[in-house]
Amino acid sequence: MDLKLGQKVELKKQHPCGSKVWTVLRVGMDIKLRCEGCGHELMLPRSKVEKAIKKILNEEDAI
Repeated sequence: MDLKLGQKVELKKQHPCGSKVWTVLRVGMDIKLRCEGCGHELMLPRSKVEKAIKKILNEEDAI
């Protein structure tokens, strides 16, 4: 999966704050994500993130 910095992704599971949309902050063996709802940041292994992503959002989808 080709992730780029600043992309918005929708995950399969909802964050406790109610948001499913996350922004990619770092890409490598680990991927750092920021929740769009509450601003919580987390870093996960690439394999877990790729399984958790439902879809990559375009700019018009994220608005």
